[in-house]
Amino acid sequence: MTELSTVPWPKGGDPDDDKFHEECGVFGVWNATDAAALTALGLHALQHRGQEAAGIASLDNGGIFHAHKGQGLVGDTFSDPKVMAGLRGRAAVGHNRYATTGETALRNVQPLYADFAFGGFAVAHNGNLTNALQLRRSLVSRGCLFQSTTDSEVFIHLIAISLYSTVVDRLIDALRQVQGAYSLVALHNGALIGARDPMGVRPLVLGRLGGEGGSQPSWVLTSETCALDIVGAEFVRDIDAGEIIVIDDQGVHSIKPFGKNPERFCIFEYIYFARPDSVVEGTPVYETRKKIGAELARESGVPADVVVPVPDSGVPAAMGYAMESGIPFELGIIRNHYVGRTFIEPTDQIRHLGVKLKHSANRAMLEGRRVILVDDSIVRGTTSRKIVEMVRAAGATEVHMRISSPPTTHSCYYGIDTPERGKLLAAKHDLEEMARIIGVDSLAFISLDGLYRALGKPGRDMAKPAYCDACFTGDYGIPLTDAQDNNDRQLSLLQAG
Repeated sequence: MTELSTVPWPKGGDPDDDKFHEECGVFGVWNATDAAALTALGLHALQHRGQEAAGIASLDNGGIFHAHKGQGLVGDTFSDPKVMAGLRGRAAVGHNRYATTGETALRNVQPLYADFAFGGFAVAHNGNLTNALQLRRSLVSRGCLFQSTTDSEVFIHLIAISLYSTVVDRLIDALRQVQGAYSLVALHNGALIGARDPMGVRPLVLGRLGGEGGSQPSWVLTSETCALDIVGAEFVRDIDAGEIIVIDDQGVHSIKPFGKNPERFCIFEYIYFARPDSVVEGTPVYETRKKIGAELARESGVPADVVVPVPDSGVPAAMGYAMESGIPFELGIIRNHYVGRTFIEPTDQIRHLGVKLKHSANRAMLEGRRVILVDDSIVRGTTSRKIVEMVRAAGATEVHMRISSPPTTHSCYYGIDTPERGKLLAAKHDLEEMARIIGVDSLAFISLDGLYRALGKPGRDMAKPAYCDACFTGDYGIPLTDAQDNNDRQLSLLQAG
């Protein structure tokens, strides 16, 4: 889910928030007496995937939909018992939203809902459609009236104009026309539906709750296994790339309408986005990040006294680095988890001090020591530079930075909020220049082959990469139709001028 504008993604978010952001998490449940409450719990577990807004749509036994949406965190949006009491029914879908710098109006908060001839339909979407602008123009020319500025609404209109009779066939018809990365959950009067794009870029898993003693189980579709854990659901399996799952009172049905495609799951889910206690595509995230750190140590070891993670994202990789290198692991930086986004008016002076609101140096662990700082990525480099300054001010004699991902040289168009390529530090500078800019004695990133080795592969197969790694390579596996169309329009304007 992303915002639509005349210049398609990426937009890059707050320049003071120098991290990548996943764009949304989804959760859906079928056949549960407390479906909305389970969905709220699931969204709470997926809070890391989006903090801008949250929404739930439920379906009661009479076929009536109920919905509530709000800006802010899940706990704020669904803390009122009256709100939860109003979300009646045994089925529900929910959505956590991370917005780009575009409009943050309530009308863009998902799930999106529409009344069709076949009944109500609610959909929640994680990912980006790379031809949404092109489709939107075509749909508007046919008389479709859009109510939001998100690419996700394209699904609604494509379903509306489809000539197929069943809901599932209309959805398949819509999915055949879209390009991009998506995992979605949808709810209508007869079923809960889940779908992943043909390359499986974004995650989606199936879980089962109850069903002992011959009773009918509840079924859960969600972005990560950590959301299954919080509601006590058993992990069943990952939804396959290009698969559509239909869950109704007769059980779980699988449809694979798109044939076999090369899979390109987002490699950054392993590095940063997924919660550490999740299992992604059969691989425990926490252990994988430790393996990445160990591989990083083998590739770029340097004499030092202490390995320090940039919390919280750098912790597992730093642990792996320390174990492999034999250098002690210490919490040399402490994160303050209680800083809100509107804590204080962001004047220039406060912006300069902003990193100290979120991180504090643990002087006892840094003073007089050679420090290896481990983080998951460098985006613009602004936060890295401030953290290095803080560590040096605490008395570190040397600061060496090690990054558990390859240099990010390209923007993501498949569901991750990243800056334009010209604002990515690694796109403009070589390793030596980057080290000088952020102020470290040395800087090293894990190699692309090293990252693949940490994930259990012999290296990156150039002809058939196992993951989507376009942010490191520029190898975009899905066409960037809107971006290319925008470039063509810009070129035409220049030539006309």
